Amino acid sequence: MVKHYSEQLDRTFFAISDPTRRAIIGNLAAKGRCSVLELAQPFNMSLPAISKHLKLLENANLITREVKGRVHYLRLRAEPMSEASEWLANYSKFWIHQLDSLERFLMEEASSGENDADSNNDE
Repeated sequence: MVKHYSEQLDRTFFAISDPTRRAIIGNLAAKGRCSVLELAQPFNMSLPAISKHLKLLENANLITREVKGRVHYLRLRAEPMSEASEWLANYSKFWIHQLDSLERFLMEEASSGENDADSNNDE
């Protein structure tokens, strides 16, 4: 179970590591179902290049393809992105805790430094 989760997570993060694929995901999130031609339109690249990006997104289970006649429609799948978001949230909690601890430490140090300065001035 953990191995499957890890493999899916690896595929998801690899897929979203490219700005073109992130833009495709954004377009699908905004528009819902789109044809390949609709998705390719805003990009200054060939249809085969777009198709490679789409195939990678498909292999990462981030999109699904529906074929109607000669038109291929794509739709975003939320589950893999939810898993990635959940994974990031766990580390976000860790770093928030670490930064809060650092802030407390720095405030204590600053307070201690002020007390030391006050006692030196009294002498």
